[in-house]
Amino acid sequence: MSKAKKLDFRPNEYVVYPAHGVGQIVSIEEQEVAGLTLELFVISFEKDKMTLRVPTNKATEVGMRSLSSPDVVSKAMTTLKGKARVKRAMWSRRAQEYEQKINSGDLISIAEVVRDLHRSDDQREQSYSERQLYEAALERLTREVAAVSGGDEAAAQQKVGDVLTSRAA
Repeated sequence: MSKAKKLDFRPNEYVVYPAHGVGQIVSIEEQEVAGLTLELFVISFEKDKMTLRVPTNKATEVGMRSLSSPDVVSKAMTTLKGKARVKRAMWSRRAQEYEQKINSGDLISIAEVVRDLHRSDDQREQSYSERQLYEAALERLTREVAAVSGGDEAAAQQKVGDVLTSRAA
């Protein structure tokens, strides 16, 4: 079983880990933990200066996935163009939902959070927690868009910014 799952991901391939965003598999190594030999994906998150080790047989269970297809990226961009849907629930409940969407690792859900929390210059100021969630979602979105297009993050950020400002116009 673990052999079949291992074929999904290879060294030097970019993957999305739900709680951390886009990372690169550096290697696949074996390590002994509590007397058991585990095969692990070693994933490097360059921007966060972090290395994560994920057991190969648990990778799909924890939600690790390959980068989105260009098709999904264009759907996410379409989502950004939509009208913000802000529920009238209490902020704490909405913040929890946004946090779950960001950590789901699903690009469309992350785009929804960016769309809902985006403020144009003429709108009221964001609270600190709103801004934190918005920036986290925006960063995840731009990192994956950059990785899928093979470009740099600045270009991806520009692309996402253009979509958001075109929506406001």
